[in-house]
Amino acid sequence: MTYRPLDGNSPAESAPDAESSRRWFLRATGAAGLGAAAFAAGAGDAFAAGGEDQPDAGRQAGDEERGAAARPTGTRPPVRTGTGLDRLPHPLVIGHRGAPGYRPEETLGSYELALELGADVIEPDLVPTKDGHLVVRHENNIAETTDVADHREFEGRRTTRTVDGQPLTGWFTEDFTLAELKTLRAKERLPQQRQRNTLYDGRWQILTFRELADFARKRGRELGREVWLYPETKHPSYFRSIGLPLEERLADELRRTGLAGRNGRAILQSFEPSSLQRLAALVDNPRIQLLGGATSRPYDFVLAGDPRTVADLVKPEGLRWIASFAHGIGPTTQLIAPVDADGKLQPPTTLVRDAHAARLLLHPYTVRNENAFLPADYRRGTDPNAYGDAIGWARYLFELGVDGFFTDQSDTAILARQDFWAAKGVN
Repeated sequence: MTYRPLDGNSPAESAPDAESSRRWFLRATGAAGLGAAAFAAGAGDAFAAGGEDQPDAGRQAGDEERGAAARPTGTRPPVRTGTGLDRLPHPLVIGHRGAPGYRPEETLGSYELALELGADVIEPDLVPTKDGHLVVRHENNIAETTDVADHREFEGRRTTRTVDGQPLTGWFTEDFTLAELKTLRAKERLPQQRQRNTLYDGRWQILTFRELADFARKRGRELGREVWLYPETKHPSYFRSIGLPLEERLADELRRTGLAGRNGRAILQSFEPSSLQRLAALVDNPRIQLLGGATSRPYDFVLAGDPRTVADLVKPEGLRWIASFAHGIGPTTQLIAPVDADGKLQPPTTLVRDAHAARLLLHPYTVRNENAFLPADYRRGTDPNAYGDAIGWARYLFELGVDGFFTDQSDTAILARQDFWAAKGVN
């Protein structure tokens, strides 16, 4: 692969190191050849090469009819959305912020590796800059994910902000221009749990959404398949309140990059229903409503005085309401497979069945390899940072009927999906 990094490093400096690192990782984890195997099993030749940014009207009109014929090898989803989602593998493997199990999250290196390990879709979180650009960061507070604290010129911008009702202290993207953010470098957010990822601290710049979209299009051509993005609007009510609304900016970027519309290779997600409703009026992309813990409330509900909690939204009437503006839900795994106080799995809920009855897909979050993130049933040993039986946990979720999930380690999910398909007698 000869891709020029977006961080300004020369190809001679960056490419050989990145390539050798990837080859070592694939050998060390026994995943050599997994990319090709995953694409053969999960994508095959059912994807277009992604040579055009903007699909024509005829392609959009024929999407529903072509969906079944275009679906890659795999199980058949129980819900037909009438969108480009119907062309994607089922169940779906979503590279959560790229591959943050192996690289600092939301960086070019993380996204690149997620695709090499077989992810069908890569997920960026979006926050705005002071001058209105959308950048790819997990939060607008960049204290933990960049080297901003090492930049003396920005020392005076450390401040405390109240975001979604919570006071936070650090440095915030809305106080920086894009040019200023480009002087920073990303670092590992969880260095105690993922110490090996600190090897890459300082290597990559903060990406803009447009840069990631350009990368996905070019990488799709190299892979011979469509590379989809799954952007999330972060804290949309907060940003609207300070004059930096996300939805209009995202819709504009989707149009500029050829990602708008049913065949636009972008799935939109948010924890705030009003954000998805605004997006629905701007672009015709598939939409997924994210759901936190059962007792939590979307922050736009808090602002509007809506007393409903997530526990209300996962009831049949709540799911029918979500289906009026979204094509699926992104619940926590505990809303599907709850655990007790000791972390042991309890009988699954009826959410998968109820969501499918409401014509909603389910993309729960987040499947990770480390014991600390696994139900006790799948932990191995006592070290919280050691790997447990994440493949078994992923397969369990597939067997419960989820339509895909967000994962920090795409290769684990790909292997679990191959096992799941084999058990179903699917090639």
